[in-house]
Amino acid sequence: MSAQAVLFDAPGPRARARHRILTVLGALLVLAVAFVVVRKMNDAGQLDSALWTPFLTDPAVWSEYLLLGLWATVKAAVFSIALAGAFGLLFGTGRLSHNAAVRWACGVIVEFFRAVPVLIMMLFLGFGVYPTIDAIPDSQVPLVAVVTALTLYNGSVVAELVRAGVRNLPKGQGEAGLSIGLTRGQTLRLVQLPQALRHMLPALIGQFVVALKDSALGYAILYQELLTWGKTLGSAYSNTVPAYLVVALMFILLNVGLTHLAMAVDRRMSRRLGDQGAAGPLATGPEPELEVLHAAPPPGRTQP
Repeated sequence: MSAQAVLFDAPGPRARARHRILTVLGALLVLAVAFVVVRKMNDAGQLDSALWTPFLTDPAVWSEYLLLGLWATVKAAVFSIALAGAFGLLFGTGRLSHNAAVRWACGVIVEFFRAVPVLIMMLFLGFGVYPTIDAIPDSQVPLVAVVTALTLYNGSVVAELVRAGVRNLPKGQGEAGLSIGLTRGQTLRLVQLPQALRHMLPALIGQFVVALKDSALGYAILYQELLTWGKTLGSAYSNTVPAYLVVALMFILLNVGLTHLAMAVDRRMSRRLGDQGAAGPLATGPEPELEVLHAAPPPGRTQP
């Protein structure tokens, strides 16, 4: 039985017709909203060619504004994603520990940072904690605060993904590791964790999309990321609305690219698992012929 049949019944002719009608109505509604928005922008003069021409004719728009902001956004996202992955693996495995104290401490840390909004952490670190640390240059305080806040929040989510991924594995995986002499820790690191990471890779990439988008919150602590440079560009060229629209398009393209990457990884993993499942019974080759051992005939009888 397919998963679709388990989750819901296949739609009949009337349901399919109703879905088509709702799809058409939804598309018409979106077009109507887009028409109203474009008309309002046109009435306000935001569609004048003079406001959009600099994006096509002036290289400084990109080299001195947008590309600088894009690099800052990508830099913060890459640092936070790498650190969040390490944080998530550490505390995710800690939540799976058989030591109650370690499991409790990791659980408190993960749940705390999952509950605190990212913006509050950025404000607290950027204006309260890091400016008092002499080892951090003042010019790097916003970047360090953004990376730390994104690491703590997204790392806590990754830790939950790790814990859930290991918990969802068949129990036989852990039992097999123990049966060959591995300790519980070795079974977790060598048997369960690699399989869990492989299965949850699309979800991890999806969380990285969240980290990339949340880097725009650095705007609140004066981090010079893409949104900040878009505002500066709008002030310099007196085209604030077009500048914000271009910045939004750049964020959309980045996030769509990561989303498609997650979908491609998901499809590849599904194909690989499907191929392994299909090749499983054949991988052992033909069954060996069993040698038939005949018992010796009892005394006084001859073997036919």
